[in-house]
Amino acid sequence: MLEALSISNLTKTYANNIQALSSVNLSIKQGDFFALLGSNGAGKTTMIGIICSLLNKSSGEVQVLGKDQSKYLNDVKRLIGLMPQEFNFNPFEPIEEILINQAGYYGIDRPHAKAQAEILLKRMELWEKRSDMAKSLSGGMKRRLMLARALIHQPKILILDEPSAGVDVEIRRSMWNFLRELNAQGMTIILTTHYLEEAESLCRNIAILDKGKIIEQTSMKKLLARVSQQTLILESVQPLPETLPEFGFKIEQLDTHSIQVILEHESISQALSALSAQSIEIEHVRSAQNRLETLFLRLTSKAN
Repeated sequence: MLEALSISNLTKTYANNIQALSSVNLSIKQGDFFALLGSNGAGKTTMIGIICSLLNKSSGEVQVLGKDQSKYLNDVKRLIGLMPQEFNFNPFEPIEEILINQAGYYGIDRPHAKAQAEILLKRMELWEKRSDMAKSLSGGMKRRLMLARALIHQPKILILDEPSAGVDVEIRRSMWNFLRELNAQGMTIILTTHYLEEAESLCRNIAILDKGKIIEQTSMKKLLARVSQQTLILESVQPLPETLPEFGFKIEQLDTHSIQVILEHESISQALSALSAQSIEIEHVRSAQNRLETLFLRLTSKAN
């Protein structure tokens, strides 16, 4: 299968001699949903800027769907849609015109741009506001407008830089569902986020960037399998007994209907079976920890 993105020995040193990227190698398969994680200053924004031709690299190679960025710059630009972290549209322009004008940068004529804008604005639940000035939109609506703009030229690869920053949970979940739809249709999506549960929920593969270097690249499943211990909150159907029996795992009562369990070698099903044998029936299970965050902190601390 053709690689959506192939980066070889990518280096970026700024004029003040700060090296933002150091010999980065990264490969992302076509159709992947990929997480690029790193703390502030790790080099994520610089890498995205280079991939999207917004910044010049110091050395190295970038290939997008088999095309060398240095030789086919305009072709590569058309293949990528970028949703940046910061709002960078004209606040005094109607939102439909923002999309139509963006399409014009890619040579799309107005009738086709208008038709595509209608599809996207309806999907983003912004169609009724198509004539409103962008400045009148709420923060969540502005995020959705940014996503629509990134998609107006129907790119093959979508890059999202902190797409759900500052939006409420309901809008975030709605955005996640839309991104899953796009990915299921074959679009390659690259995500940077500080919401690590977002990466865990959406992405199949992951790379962790620290101080300009890739310190880990693997599948999300393999990475999360490294967490040997799980902490779970279980909610019971009936009120819990005043004194809990002994189990082969750590257990703590939080209130009349909730307990916290720490599993090291046991599976969740084994724990539920053990509780059920003691007439404790569980109706809801949720994680008390962010497994990805635990690993992220462990890996970056080792790298430093």
